[in-house]
Amino acid sequence: MSGERDPFGEVPSPDPLRLVVADDNPVVRAGLTALLSGRKDLEVVAEAADGREAYEATLAHSPDVVLLDVRMPGVDGLAALPHLAPLTAVLMLTYSGESDIVHEALRRGANGYLVHGEFTPDELVTAVRDARRGRPHLTPTAAGRLLAQLREGGAADSASGAASGRSWPNVGPASTENLSQLQPDMAQSVSDRSTYGLSAREAEIMELIASGMSNQQIAATCFISEKTVKNHINRIFAKLHSTSRSEAAAKWRGTGRTSSRDGGGRW
Repeated sequence: MSGERDPFGEVPSPDPLRLVVADDNPVVRAGLTALLSGRKDLEVVAEAADGREAYEATLAHSPDVVLLDVRMPGVDGLAALPHLAPLTAVLMLTYSGESDIVHEALRRGANGYLVHGEFTPDELVTAVRDARRGRPHLTPTAAGRLLAQLREGGAADSASGAASGRSWPNVGPASTENLSQLQPDMAQSVSDRSTYGLSAREAEIMELIASGMSNQQIAATCFISEKTVKNHINRIFAKLHSTSRSEAAAKWRGTGRTSSRDGGGRW
């Protein structure tokens, strides 16, 4: 048995963590497989192009962790989650950072939520290892979305929860254990959106700007073109009376300060 001491006093290395990578993009699958398989304690035992294939691969190979995309043709990641979560640890690895999707994924049993472009290879490997141990990971966009929705949900429950008997859904340890790790400027308050008159989409893009994302990353996250992102930014700047990303982010976060991390007014 792995880990047992042999007659000569040697302790064999533990078996590597067995992984299934599920993403409809074959280039992404190949890249993840190459990255993860390059670690001695990790082994990709199967790849999948949608949720159904991920479920079948999980039944066939009994992996320790499934890396699961959200948006896939056929059976998507959210639809597959309730079937996968009872079988193994599931780590969402996706471009989708919308608050409803983050919340629903955690509610359905995901052990973490990583948004592409917000983690290094080493951070991904750590998240995979920790998912097997039950330690959740959220990248900044996912954490910010979750915190904002929890705040909104808490306000709604205070006003109507007692009358309706409805309680905010339990999102499980994947969210609560990470709230203490959030930076204080991770999510904007509900009042900010109403103060500046931003639409829901503009508020979403403004949060991504404030998190440090480039236009290309925002376009990939929101599934829109970079030209559309620029059009949204023009309207956001007008509403926030700002001329640069740093100025807009400072107003949006309510800090009243500008930041140099985004290169000033460059779009």
